[in-house]
Amino acid sequence: MEVINREARFNYFILEELECGIALTGTEIKAIREGKVNLKDSYAVIRHGEVYVVNMHISEYKEGNIFNHEPTRSRKLLLHKKEILKFNDKISKEGLTLVPLKLYFKKNKVKILLGLCKGKKNYDKRETIKERDLKREASKLNKYRFK
Repeated sequence: MEVINREARFNYFILEELECGIALTGTEIKAIREGKVNLKDSYAVIRHGEVYVVNMHISEYKEGNIFNHEPTRSRKLLLHKKEILKFNDKISKEGLTLVPLKLYFKKNKVKILLGLCKGKKNYDKRETIKERDLKREASKLNKYRFK
C-alpha cells in the first residue's frame, strides 16, 4: 500500500529525494494500513533541529475509541542530523520547500519519500499539462494502430 502526492509533482520541480521514517501512534498505523491517508496539502518544516510533517491527514481509526489520534497533528520525521543540516542550508539559502511525495511501507515500517522542491510558475504548469496531453494522445494512437 502506498499513497502518492500527485499534486506535488504538478506544483513543484523535485530537485532531491530522501527516504525517512516517521514517528506515529498505534491508531495512526492502523488507519494508514486501511489507506485513510491524504498528503495533498502537507509540507515539512524544520523546528529546533528536527523535521516535522505538517497537515498530513490521517483519518481516525474507527475502532480506536478514546485512544484515537488527532487527524492533522504535526508528526516528527526521523532523519540523521547531517541530513537535517544539509536540508536546512538549502532551504534557507535557495528558498526551497520540503514536500512529502509518497508514503509507503518498507519491511513493516512506514516511510515517507521527502522531496526538496522548487515551486513551478504558471507557465511551467501549462507546459506540464501540454506534455501530459501529448503523451495521452500518442498512447491512444498507438492503441488503435495495433488493433
